Amino acid sequence: MRSGPGVTAPSLLIVDDDERLRSRLARAFVDRGYLVYEAADLATALATLKRDRPKNVVVDLRLGAESGLELVRSALTIDPTARLVILTGYGSIATALEAVRQGATHYLTKPADADDIERAFAGGDTGPRAPEDIPIPSLARVEWEHINRVLADSGGNISEAARRLGLHRRSLQRKLAKYPTRR
Repeated sequence: MRSGPGVTAPSLLIVDDDERLRSRLARAFVDRGYLVYEAADLATALATLKRDRPKNVVVDLRLGAESGLELVRSALTIDPTARLVILTGYGSIATALEAVRQGATHYLTKPADADDIERAFAGGDTGPRAPEDIPIPSLARVEWEHINRVLADSGGNISEAARRLGLHRRSLQRKLAKYPTRR
């Protein structure tokens, strides 16, 4: 879609604490003709929702210590017609079901690109994804995601992450070497 006389650009708010991912998605959607807003936290996202009323919202499930589900509830209170897509690298059936219950249109696991997100919004008129359509991550994937989340929460300190996980530091180092982080 392009802006011009009589044509309104679709609006999109991207809420993610990962600046690289957020800016990459923003560029991709600007190139597609969207009016894009960005936020790294709930407070900024809520202020943008109240002020600019974007019709589409992509929100990361985990925003540091905050939950993207809080934003889903608030966004739909501000604008019940907004379409929300939850985007996360820490997916599970339980969080997917909760996101849909809270009013999310769709739930996508990372890595998801602008095409995936646009398809999720386009399919928004048909209702949320059925729980059986949500891919179930393997146990190894869930373990890897959990280890990396704890490591990130520990500021990259392997000794601290190992303590929080109840592992010996060397065991954690072996696990990290086996599945190197993807960035």
